[in-house]
Amino acid sequence: MKAIILAAGIGKRLGDHAAGRPKCLIEMGGVSLLRRHLNFLHDTTVSEVVIVTGYRQQDIVDELTSVRTQVNISTRFNDDFTRGSIVSLWHARDALYSGAEIILMDADVLYDREVIQRLISTKLPNCFLLDRQFEAGDEPVKLCVRNGRLVEFRKQIDDGLEFDLQGESVGFFRFSPAMAARLADRAVEYLERQGHGEPYEEAIRDLLLADPDAFGYEDITGLPWIEIDFPEDVRRAELEILTNIKTDTD
Repeated sequence: MKAIILAAGIGKRLGDHAAGRPKCLIEMGGVSLLRRHLNFLHDTTVSEVVIVTGYRQQDIVDELTSVRTQVNISTRFNDDFTRGSIVSLWHARDALYSGAEIILMDADVLYDREVIQRLISTKLPNCFLLDRQFEAGDEPVKLCVRNGRLVEFRKQIDDGLEFDLQGESVGFFRFSPAMAARLADRAVEYLERQGHGEPYEEAIRDLLLADPDAFGYEDITGLPWIEIDFPEDVRRAELEILTNIKTDTD
């Protein structure tokens, strides 16, 4: 099993909280988000981690020099990191085409170890993580479920869509080797068609809508996690999420 961590973005919406660093190097409790990812993955069946870098990539490379793990870590440099996250996914296409099971992760998430363990241990070959407790609005990427089946995955949901429950996507995904290859194909197609602009989630959405029976989800409602995009996310991460994380990072 391989993990792909998307860590190329600038994080300009964080303002001074980013302090000129990639978002994945923001520290919580004295530990960077990236180091937390790698510490958690170290204790799983993941044997290789591919990190897609971009903004201030050398800072990430420097951080990796002090990480102790038996997991093989490599980087892919996205020199067009301002053009949209689909470009970062494209830069990881070799891992997606490798024939391995894939865990795809956003780098800017603080979470309890159990969150990623649910994805590692699931019996679903293609899996989303869904949290039913979320604040409504335009920012969360939403998952909609009807009759136990995923029917939508997007920030903006059509007013006419019928569903039984809705939750927020954590930004972590699991793909079978075949689905990972199809995801790589979609990334290639997006760049050939328009070159930039789309979030990588749109490529995943295409696969879900084309073959919904191939996908499922794990409900992680109640487990602490947060995606860090804005200054208020940093404050909530420090005051609410970090204090509720019960698993250590060592």
